[in-house]
This record gives sequence, structure tokens and C-alpha cells, in this order.
Amino acid sequence: MTERENIATAQEITLHMGPQHPSTHGVLHLILDLQGEKIVRAEPDIGYLHRGTEKIAENLLYHQFVPYTDRLDYMCAMSNNLAYVQAVEKLLGIELTERAKYIRVIAAELSRIAGHLMAVGAWALDLGAMSILLYAMREREIVLDIFEMLCGARMTLSYLRVGGVRYDFTDKCVEACGNLLELMPGRLAEYERILLGNRVWVDRNRGVGVISAEEAINLGLSGPALRASGVKWDIRKDEPYLIYDRFDFDVPVGTNGDCFDRYVMRIEEIKQSMRIIRQALKDLPDGPFNVDVPELVPPPKPDVYKNMENLIHHFKYVSHGFKVPEGEVYSSIEAPKGELGVYIVSDGSEKPYRLKLRVPSFHNLQTVNKLSKGRYLADIIAIISSLDPVFGECDK
Repeated sequence: MTERENIATAQEITLHMGPQHPSTHGVLHLILDLQGEKIVRAEPDIGYLHRGTEKIAENLLYHQFVPYTDRLDYMCAMSNNLAYVQAVEKLLGIELTERAKYIRVIAAELSRIAGHLMAVGAWALDLGAMSILLYAMREREIVLDIFEMLCGARMTLSYLRVGGVRYDFTDKCVEACGNLLELMPGRLAEYERILLGNRVWVDRNRGVGVISAEEAINLGLSGPALRASGVKWDIRKDEPYLIYDRFDFDVPVGTNGDCFDRYVMRIEEIKQSMRIIRQALKDLPDGPFNVDVPELVPPPKPDVYKNMENLIHHFKYVSHGFKVPEGEVYSSIEAPKGELGVYIVSDGSEKPYRLKLRVPSFHNLQTVNKLSKGRYLADIIAIISSLDPVFGECDK
């Protein structure tokens, strides 16, 4: 009896994968309809990490919500900070200082490198290649060391604030970034030698989870997963924010739209992030790193202990916040996983009237059925890994 005849006569069963399967990048429950080992339908069941983040925002002062954004895609906290504060600044109609713009670009691209390193390392581990996770974490630790120099934290950073950044980018940080840029090309080449020289890795990803450009657009894919299907769309290039239009970098695109191309996109994007950081470090201007608007920025902490006016200013900022003009705004950035957008409705008070998050993990995950239909059960692991979902972000 042929394989096709076996499948045709096999009874269809439903398999519940998760919600604690080690290869689902968080708490994901997949409901899989199988015929033999072939997937007939795959339905993601999400919500296990839902915390009501958007509703929480309505009950917090604008500046108080920044730490909550760290807990969305906690692998790339800087990007979450950026998307949120940029939306608030758009409502306020303020212009950042030049130094703040450059610092934000460097922080965002370091965050992209950290996120992609985790994605590739965890992906390899999911498919049985443990070495790459250890190597990727080794380099990721260097990025986290830079974040620790910058703001004293490694994962949940709360570094960006409305009006600028919390701390200046010191010479020590500049030196550490330079060391990272020297180190990474050799380390990336090492990853590629190990993975591309492993026929199991290549066979488990090439031709698996294919999606066309048209289908990817219709299903709302963004980021590396969209570009892997040949769609050259990157918000940094197509709808520039901060100062991305000043930098020379490429937008890599794939041709097959499969898991292998989604891997290639992440490796290539790390290389482009290094190009951007190198240019930003070279052109980093002097000057203030926060806007000169007392209502938006508290005084430096040492001054709070020496001066009564600064103490009062600090108290009012922390306890009362600042008012934002009435209106609504949508602002998006190119986060490591795709388009991260923030929609805010303001009623003119110190708190958002409504806040909505457009998170890439949620939108990318809805392609799982399309990517896995007709594939083997084992392929679902590579497919989920290639989308790199983080469920703190997906469930919000």
C-alpha cells in the first residue's frame, strides 16, 4: 500500500500540543487535526499569558506605562519602549534632540540583534541542535552587558522615556558597541558553517512552511517572515521614523517564503543592524539627550536631593504626570518580529483614554494553519520556530 493510500484510509484524529510543549516559545496550545502524520488543520489556542495590558494602560499615567511595554516582547524590550513613547510624542507634537534620536536608533538595533540571536538559537535547539543556542546566547550576553552599562538592567529595561532617554550614551557604551561590531561577523560566519553544513538542519527547514507573497500580505505577515516571501517592505525604509533615512543599509528579501528563508532573513538583518549601529556611532552628536520641556522630563536625580524646586518638580512628574492633547494617533516601528504599532486615543488628561497594540507575534501566528497544512507533524516545530512568536506580546 502506498503512502497516499495509507493517508487516505487513516482515521483523522485531533492532537492537543501544549500548552506546555517545550518547542512552542511560550505558553501556546495548538489543536492539530491529523491524518496519519500529515496535518489537516492547525489551530493556535492563545491567551494563557493574557494580562489585560491595554486596559491597564488606561489606568496609568503616560510615563507609568513604559515598564509594561518591556513585558510584551521581553526578548527585545527596547523596541517596545520605542513604539510606545514615539506614539505619545506624536500626540504631543514634540521634536526630539539629535542625540536622543541617534541613541534610540542604536538601542533599537542592539535590541534587534539580541532578538534575532535568541530566535536563531532557540530555533536550532527546537530541532535538536543545542550548540547554536549556547553560541547565540554567548553573543547575546554581550548585547545585554551593553544594556546594563546603559541603564542598569538587562531584559526589562524601561530605558526610553517620553521626550528622550533616561541616561546618556557614555564613552564606555560606545567602546563596548565597537567591540561587538568587531566580534560579530566572525561569530555569524561560525553559526552559518555549523547550520548550513548540517544537512538535517537544512532539510528540516528548506521547502517547509512555504507561503507566497500574496498570501503573506493577505494574512498580515510582517517583518522577516514577510520579507522571506519576497516582499521588500521595511518600515525603516518605507515609512522612515527617527533618522533611519540618514543611514545606508539594505533590506534583505527571500525567494521561497519557507522556513529556511526566514532563517536567512534574520542572519542578514543582524548584519544590516551592525551597519546601522556603526554609522550611528560614527555620527553620534553631542548635546542634550532629552527635550527641554520640564513637564515631560524630571530633573536629574542628584539635583532632587539638593534643591527644593527640583524636588517639587520630581514629585509632580511622578505623581501627576503630564497632560497630552486631545486626539488620536497610530505610530508603528519595524520591530524585530515585524510591525509593532501603538494606537492611542487621548481625552486631554494624564492617562490614555484608549490604547491598542498591534503586535507582530499575534498577526504572524495566524498563518500557522496555512504554513503547516499538508506537512508532517514534526514540521510544525520548525514552522513555529521560524515565526519566532513571544506570547507575552501575542497575548498582551
